[in-house]
Amino acid sequence: QVQLVESGGGLVQAGDSLRLSCTASGRTFSSYAMGWFRQAPGKERELVAGISTGGGTTYYADSVKGRFTISRDNAKNTVYLQMNSLKPDDTAVYYCAARRSSAVSTIPPMNDYWGQGTQVTVSS
Repeated sequence: QVQLVESGGGLVQAGDSLRLSCTASGRTFSSYAMGWFRQAPGKERELVAGISTGGGTTYYADSVKGRFTISRDNAKNTVYLQMNSLKPDDTAVYYCAARRSSAVSTIPPMNDYWGQGTQVTVSS
């Protein structure tokens, strides 16, 4: 069993930056690919960024490429999402997900564990 706890969300203005953190319980964090999803009101949950178990492979949705950076620190059981140049369209609840595989799935139910979510609101 893995428990994921996100932090770092908040209310910011367009152009600002935020860093989200997700800390996992347990001793097998390095066995899980990690990802950040987001869900805006009335929209489906979408994969924003993913990272492989060792951190060597990353994935970004086209909408965030060049602005967001995902990273992980396996010694701290933590995955991060650095978000720069935020836009109002980035407003959503952001969720951390873990999958015991080389990569997270873009299909939300295919991932194994989820955090409770953290709200990010970007005002114009």
